[in-house]
Amino acid sequence: MVYTIVVHLYANDNPTDITKLKEKLVEASSVYSKDKETLSWFVMQDVSDPRKFTIVERYLKESSQTYHLNNPYWKTFDPYVNPLLEKPMDLRRFNELDTSASSAGAHYHEDASKDTTLGEMYDEAV
Repeated sequence: MVYTIVVHLYANDNPTDITKLKEKLVEASSVYSKDKETLSWFVMQDVSDPRKFTIVERYLKESSQTYHLNNPYWKTFDPYVNPLLEKPMDLRRFNELDTSASSAGAHYHEDASKDTTLGEMYDEAV
C-alpha cells in the first residue's frame, strides 16, 4: 500500500523568503526523489497565492520514510525552511486506497496513456 505524506507550507510575506522557499523545495525534490523506496516527491506552488506551497511525498510503504529521514539532507531542511514560514508546516499522513479493482479502472484519462509511468520514473531515479 502506498504511504503518502502531504505537507502544506505558508511562506512569510517577504518576497525574498518566498523565492528562497521555492528554490529550497525544488532542490529538496531533486534530492529526496532519489531516496530508496520513494515513488515520488512533488512540490507545488498555489496559482492564486504565491506564499502557499504543498509537498506530496509518496513512498512504497510507511517504513520507506526511514530512508528519507536518514538522508543527511534532512538535517539541513527544517532549519533552513522554518524561518521562511509564517506558520508551522501542516503535515498529514495517508495510506492511498487501492482503486485498481474499481469500475473506474486506471488512474488517468486515456489521453494521458502515453505519459511516463511511475515505475519508469522510479527506474530512472535509481
